[in-house]
This record gives sequence, structure tokens and C-alpha cells, in this order.
Amino acid sequence: MKKIFALLMTFALIFATGCGSQSGENKTSDDNKELKLGTIKYMNVTEMLLDTYFEKASSRMDQTSSMRAPKHVFFDNMTSMLAGLQAGQIDAFSTYECVGNYLVSQNSAVELVAKGVPDISDSFCCAMLEENSALKKEFDDAILKLTADGTLKKLAETFITNANFNDLPSIDMPKIDGAPTIKVAVTGDLPPLDFVRADGQPAGFNTAVLAAISQQIGKNFELVNIDSGARAAALTSKQVDVVFWVAVPLDGTIVPADFDKPAGMIVTEPYFTDKIVHVQTKK
Repeated sequence: MKKIFALLMTFALIFATGCGSQSGENKTSDDNKELKLGTIKYMNVTEMLLDTYFEKASSRMDQTSSMRAPKHVFFDNMTSMLAGLQAGQIDAFSTYECVGNYLVSQNSAVELVAKGVPDISDSFCCAMLEENSALKKEFDDAILKLTADGTLKKLAETFITNANFNDLPSIDMPKIDGAPTIKVAVTGDLPPLDFVRADGQPAGFNTAVLAAISQQIGKNFELVNIDSGARAAALTSKQVDVVFWVAVPLDGTIVPADFDKPAGMIVTEPYFTDKIVHVQTKK
């Protein structure tokens, strides 16, 4: 089936049972409605084009009569997507397990979809312009070293696995006298990964990883708060040098490979993986 199967399975909950249903035997007329799935907006793909990709992928699979692709609704940030869910604009939205767990811990009105979402993971990395290939090499070497010596695992335990989401630790970013400064976009839209505290200071796992990379490569990082939807524009306009990115597992058969990656962008080695989950209003 190649990697296109991973793409199809990210919306497996949309098949026979629908969001929040318990079994195929208990289907109601609501299960046959058009299901709307929220997501943080893609950079180079419209909602309509993404729907077309999913519909084409669906048509390539053996189907039951009730199998269907969702209709996507894009949001610029997590705050507006949560508001859209609670207002009934969407039936659920797609995110990552640690983000879903964080949101559930902070909002009693939402829950994870319990059934129908398979164990599929995406890889988190950093993105920069092709002209910064030397910087990419420094990031790659640092990420591989931090993986090998267990630093990334320890950071994940501190800021994700064993974290108190009501009191995420602050991070002291290294200040290296005389070293060049790299500007990194932080959106705050994937807590506890990409996270901005109530006082406006970036924190969370990604910032902790950056601090560790800074120590490895001997460069300072300046964190710049930017909406998710503006990441690519901020990078290509050189407002920032680095943005956090997610490598989506596609094979190019139906959905073009690197369909969301702007021209001239390169990505580092992954520093974290997490599985896809869906969040809905509590039933």
C-alpha cells in the first residue's frame, strides 16, 4: 500500500461510525452528514485541494458504502480552531497525542476521539532556506548527538511524558558572548511542544530542544512569536531563519511529495515523533 496508507488512515474515524459514535450498529442519520475536520492551515494547499487529494486516495481503496473522506476546515492557529470546534463549525480536529493530552487537561469541554484513529506518527524537525545548508548540517549533527546521548529522551520526559501541564518549566536559553544569533519562529500552537507562556515567553519542549542545540553549535537563538499560518512567509521573507516543521509521510502517488513544503526549503533530521489524534467536544 506504500505510505499513502498512512494518509488514508489519518481519517479512519470518518468511516462507518462517524465522530463520537460507538458502533456501526448504532448509526443514526447524523452519521451520514458531511463531517468537517479542522486542521492548522497548510502553507501551499487550499481546503478544496486537500479534500480532492483525500477523495482520490479514498477512491483507490476497497470501500464500504459508508466510507468517506472528511471536508477540511483550515484555521490560522489553535485558539481559533478550538473556538471553531466549540461553536460547531467542525466535528473534530486533527493534532498530535501530546497536544491532545495537553488540551484535554486544560479544557474540560473537549476529549480525544476514543476509537477509529490508528497509531500513525509524524516526525518533527526544523526547516530553513536552502542557502542555509551549513546551518542545517550543524542542526543535524547536534540532533543526532542529542539523540545518541539520551538528551532528547530526557527532555521529552520532562516537558511531555511526565510534565505537569499546569506548570511547564521555564527554559533558560543560552547566551553566548560574541556568537551569531539565529532567529527561530515560535507559534505556541502545539503545546506542550511549541508553547508560549501566559507572560508571552516561549517555553515547552521545542524551546528546550533549541537550548540544547544552542549549546552544541555555539550560536544564540532569538525566539520570535508568529502565527502558524505565517511560518512559511516569515521564513521566505527572512524575518526568521528557522521554523518548526512536520514531515508528513507521503509517497507522491496521489498526494504530491512535499506538497506543503515551500520551494527552497530544507528540513533537518527529526528530533521527535508523535502519533496523530483527533479532538472533539465531550459527548
